Amino acid sequence: MPTVVITETLADEAADWLGRHAELVWCPHDKPAELREALKSADAIVVRTYTQVDDALLDLAPNLKVVGRAGVGLDNIDLDACERRGVPVVYTPDANTQAVVEYVFGLILDELRPRTNLPDAVTPETFHALRKSEVGKQLDHLSLGILGFGRIGKRVGQVAHAIGIKLHVCDLLPEAQLRNAVDYPFEFCSHEDLYASSQIVTVHVDGRPSNRHLIGQAELDKLHDPCLLINTARGMLVDPAALAEWAKRRTTCRAVLDVHDPEPPSADYVLYRQPNVRLLPHLAARTNEALANMSWVVRDVHAVLEGKEPRFPAVVSS
Repeated sequence: MPTVVITETLADEAADWLGRHAELVWCPHDKPAELREALKSADAIVVRTYTQVDDALLDLAPNLKVVGRAGVGLDNIDLDACERRGVPVVYTPDANTQAVVEYVFGLILDELRPRTNLPDAVTPETFHALRKSEVGKQLDHLSLGILGFGRIGKRVGQVAHAIGIKLHVCDLLPEAQLRNAVDYPFEFCSHEDLYASSQIVTVHVDGRPSNRHLIGQAELDKLHDPCLLINTARGMLVDPAALAEWAKRRTTCRAVLDVHDPEPPSADYVLYRQPNVRLLPHLAARTNEALANMSWVVRDVHAVLEGKEPRFPAVVSS
């Protein structure tokens, strides 16, 4: 039986399934000596977020035949290094789409439809005061800018359109290609026009190096006032120093960040204690269903080990 090294968590059902087809070696990514030893005989490795699959790791695994990423982003996988060695990478690109989309709209409603629980006992004065103070914004009177129109961005747009929100979309792909991929209307626009015309901006672009600090001071200054900025994609996309300065100046605007660079943020994170910046601990994909979906990368790992074509390849060996 092939040997599969697992460096992070997997759902029990997926792990049990893989265990019927391979010998599993559980080895935490943060125990380098144990990992070095395990990789000597590894035919496959399954990782999540914190294991860095790079030249250094690949050098320790001379028999490696496939890398499985139980997740969507491939930021922690050196795809070029894997391709040079002819090692396929498989992943689960649609595993958390629904979870992230639900989360984004939960954040929007948190910010724009305030809700305060009644105390255990409430006077008529308090009851009516709360009704007067808790007045939100109706979403169908707002515009939503979607920066990045991939799987998640398209699904966000579908839900927003169903609610009645006007959509602005910006993406690297041609407009015609994007329109052919969905059945609802949107305005295709530049970064600058998207920022200026959207009361809500949600970010869903990838982690390629050129996207680092994609949203910096110049971009933030172009945002509509007031504006709600949401980043559930990658921490490196937003310049935290620029965001902190923007938040201090634009007190009618708000930002919600679910992702940070690095994670966890350092003790001197410049965005701590900013009253109009909400910081969350990378929760967008954390549903039982999404986590289970990610774990089923093991099916493609097994397929490659059996000499079959995987369903979701990121790198195909030559």
